[in-house]
Amino acid sequence: MQFIISGSHGTDDPTMATLPFMAAKVAREQGHDVILFLWNEAVTLARSGIADHVTGVNLPPLKEVLAAVQAAGIPIWVCGACATARKIGEPDLVPSAAIKAMGDYIKAVAEREKCVAF
Repeated sequence: MQFIISGSHGTDDPTMATLPFMAAKVAREQGHDVILFLWNEAVTLARSGIADHVTGVNLPPLKEVLAAVQAAGIPIWVCGACATARKIGEPDLVPSAAIKAMGDYIKAVAEREKCVAF
């Protein structure tokens, strides 16, 4: 199955910020094709070093989940408009993250069987 999993929460809500990364990781472990899309405040999580300081309630640290997502080869898409608003550019991003346009997101949603949002 193909999933696009999106997150909108950032460091202001560590638990909700971590959940889309965990869902993407688990989906890949179960053999699914996954794209992780970050928008709104979640785009800050794609900035290098930010995940090092995020730990949700009763969840593993985001830096560990992010490392697993990257090791699994899950693409991390960052909303371009959201990144621009927060002065985040491609050089600021963690490896495997890329800035994408809303058109890229809509195309991926249309091509996938499941869309999960946090």
